[in-house]
Amino acid sequence: MQIDWAAYDPGTGFDEMIASDGSARKAAAELVRTLGAMSSRELRARQRAAESAIVEMGISFTVYSEGQNIDRAWPFDIVPRALPRDEWVRTEAGLAQRLRALNLFIDDMYHDQRMIAEGRFPRDLLETSKNFLRPCMGANPAHGVWANICGSDLVRDKDGTIYVLEDNLRVPSGVSYMLENRSITKYVFPELFDRQNILPVDDYPAELFNMLVSLSPRPGDDPEVVVLTPGIYNSAYFEHSYLARRMGAELVEGGDLLVGDDDCVYMRAVEGLTRVDVIYSRINATFLDPEVFEKESLLGVPGLIRAWRAGNVAIANAPGTGVADDKVVYLYVPDMIRFYLGEEPILQNVPTYQCSDPDSLAYVIDHLQELVVKPANESGGYGMLVGPQSTRRERIEFRELVLQQPRNYVAQPVITLSTVPTVINRKLEARHVDLRPFILQGADSYVTPGGLTRVALRRNSLVVNSSQGGGSKDTWVVG
Repeated sequence: MQIDWAAYDPGTGFDEMIASDGSARKAAAELVRTLGAMSSRELRARQRAAESAIVEMGISFTVYSEGQNIDRAWPFDIVPRALPRDEWVRTEAGLAQRLRALNLFIDDMYHDQRMIAEGRFPRDLLETSKNFLRPCMGANPAHGVWANICGSDLVRDKDGTIYVLEDNLRVPSGVSYMLENRSITKYVFPELFDRQNILPVDDYPAELFNMLVSLSPRPGDDPEVVVLTPGIYNSAYFEHSYLARRMGAELVEGGDLLVGDDDCVYMRAVEGLTRVDVIYSRINATFLDPEVFEKESLLGVPGLIRAWRAGNVAIANAPGTGVADDKVVYLYVPDMIRFYLGEEPILQNVPTYQCSDPDSLAYVIDHLQELVVKPANESGGYGMLVGPQSTRRERIEFRELVLQQPRNYVAQPVITLSTVPTVINRKLEARHVDLRPFILQGADSYVTPGGLTRVALRRNSLVVNSSQGGGSKDTWVVG
């Protein structure tokens, strides 16, 4: 029995593949034709082939449950999300614009604080920020760039408008899964790559390496680049080792590095000490140096911040970057673009209520059932309230949390995330998705063509995080 697109229900929102009149969207036309020629049995067979490949390739992620670390196979759906090239050009420009402004904001906060002095950003939000690190004041990372790697989460509302939901600047993850998703999709649907122009993503490791090299304090030499990981028990360890391998860089832990009397960083090796020029850090900044931040940290390197401030080593992302990775600060990004760049934002924020504002707080408390309420510094979908799907008891508990710490919460209207057909048993059913493109900024900028599409595998769910039952898809930008 062949797949019947007439039986596919895209729902009342925006479906990325099927328009409201039942026709295929332009970027997805070849994909719709190919799937329509398949039987439900063949569709399921290809899904199983992808799942087997994931197990054989060892693509996994770690879930923390009841004090244990559980490795699970990466959840993947074979039906890709297709985006048109002309739309992506605008999105790409908006993402690069946004990261430029965010980096200027971070640099400003650790230097002159002009945006505060001119009344465009509240001083108390900076002073109460958990991620504003005073030991970073006056530091000058290469090219004035603090956030070298950013993963911005995009959502599309029911009217087709793309919004930026949040910016992930501290240790953004997921790019290895974007790359592996493409490899598996080529294995499952080789014919589709032969018949159309799908922009490649395979050059990301090279782009990342070139960006990191551009930060080196010894640009005339062959820089030594390392990836600093917390270790094998970290949930993103697969990605750390994957990127190190693809870049040809050493994967190190804190104990593998030391800071010499010359304030340079060295890597211990069998042949002796090797000077390190660039550290791609996958460790939260406050664990990087026990001399400056967390005194009990065993993950970092004593003296590392001293070496970084002396300009003898580059760290990406730079310590202190998290000051802009705050859902309260997110509210001000459009104004940052106007203030620092003198431009209008290409991409818009989701409308956001700042609970530290008394009027906004009163509105949020009265409308908890209608809103998504998020803590300022959590990630992974944890600690949030999805009002329409919450119980009365959950809303009462959340009300108390917000009233106790209004600075720590923001609220947003529920966005009806766009959908993509997804293999559920042997059928295609609409499931909600978001998108995380990755943006690099060093001497130059680079934006991945597409990114990591995350999908809520449960019917009607808006939670796409893999740790909470979500999955992923390949993302095509079709020329």
